[in-house]
Amino acid sequence: MNLLFAAFMGMLVSFLGQLPLGNMSITATQIYIQENLKNAWKYAVGVAIVEVVYLRLSLKGVDWIMRHQLFFEVLGWLTVVLFLVLGVASFLTARKQAAGKKALLLNNNLNRFLLGMSMSALNPAQIPFWFIWSTYLLDNKVIQPVTLQYDFFTIGAGLGTIAGLALYIHGGNWLITKMNTSTKTLNKVMGIIFILSALIQLYRMLTK
Repeated sequence: MNLLFAAFMGMLVSFLGQLPLGNMSITATQIYIQENLKNAWKYAVGVAIVEVVYLRLSLKGVDWIMRHQLFFEVLGWLTVVLFLVLGVASFLTARKQAAGKKALLLNNNLNRFLLGMSMSALNPAQIPFWFIWSTYLLDNKVIQPVTLQYDFFTIGAGLGTIAGLALYIHGGNWLITKMNTSTKTLNKVMGIIFILSALIQLYRMLTK
């Protein structure tokens, strides 16, 4: 029962963490609308796998993270630059976009599973998110520092990530179809989200 509860808590925390609108969630919606459901699910699984890896790093402890602090710092600054570039590029694409043309991030032949992994890897904010939550749950004895509970917690978190993205895949498709939103508008929304994400990441880098 404790193992199932650990899995449930991992799923709950991860699912709730996916609910706020972000670049990864809106990309899942775009893939379904402009490509197909299979590619959207491949993308979601790719995102979840990398998040699970970040969670395991968090559970392994702050010592490992501190020993590799330079790597995460470089990754954090690269994320700021990349998100700003993608944000500006999304607006420029929207200005001269022809009807039916794919969104900026999807206008390539990259496997959507690899796209999901890449976007998730370039989101180092997952490390503090999971470190804070795992520390809180451990301190309050919600989960125990046992390998098997960590495994179930991690599996649950991966399922929660996929469930959260599934909400955007199906719910987002329904909403956008209902509102008859154009691809150009989606690119503008994506540009706003990327720029906001870049500013949030910049704030984290400057205030950590």
